[in-house]
Amino acid sequence: MNIGFIGTGNMGKILIESFVESLAVPPSRLTITNRTIEKAIAIKNSLPDITVAATNEEVVKGSDLIFICVKPLEIHPLLHQLSSSLTSNKCIVSITSPISVEQLESLVNCQVARIIPSITNRALTGVSLFTFGRSISSRFKEYLEFLFEQISTPVHINHEITRVASDIVSCGPAFFTYLLRRFVDAAVRETKITEEQATKLASEMIIGMGKLLEKEMYTLPTLQSKVCVKGGVTGEGINAMEEHIGELFEELFRSTHRKYDEDISEVARQFNETPSR
Repeated sequence: MNIGFIGTGNMGKILIESFVESLAVPPSRLTITNRTIEKAIAIKNSLPDITVAATNEEVVKGSDLIFICVKPLEIHPLLHQLSSSLTSNKCIVSITSPISVEQLESLVNCQVARIIPSITNRALTGVSLFTFGRSISSRFKEYLEFLFEQISTPVHINHEITRVASDIVSCGPAFFTYLLRRFVDAAVRETKITEEQATKLASEMIIGMGKLLEKEMYTLPTLQSKVCVKGGVTGEGINAMEEHIGELFEELFRSTHRKYDEDISEVARQFNETPSR
């Protein structure tokens, strides 16, 4: 199956490189383009068998499956522009959360899916969030499942949990990197450890913790209980966290959902719809 990418920014590039590295897709099957064409050419410089198209129409013409990796407010005009080329034997995949598969299907006659990836997919791990349109064939469903199984664990979600699932899977690495950086910064301020030493130790700790969870040696609650001996140092640290953390994470989800609602409203104006979460 020939695959196209319209948009080769951060996530588009991650998906292209991950599919190729995992051997899920040979580069010769990929046709890519970007508004700033130099970004697409830079990918071709490292993967010479990829085809760089000069226009979005060329990508659609040469592809069975087309990944739409542009900003949410760019999708409506893009699909309107391409609607005559997106015939029923083709399938588009949007990677953006504020636009539903129903909205996509209202614009095009082709088959539709929404798959929200994560930066962790670049390491051929993590989760990808799947929502299929009503008209998508078993052929495309099975192929998309195969593709993303090579770089992630596909998880199917419904519309109601799109934002929170994306917060955990897609935004989560940024949130927890921030927390880890604050952890390191505090260690450096409060003790004699260097930033380099603290960063190395924290990075190796988080990698090791991930492997414990990956091998299902512990769940999150049991991992905490194994380390947190009653009356010990870890317990004192947990007590300090309990005292000061407050509603940090509740406010995090409130904030992301407020922004999500704003994005949905902007998108709905383009689609001339009443916004719904």
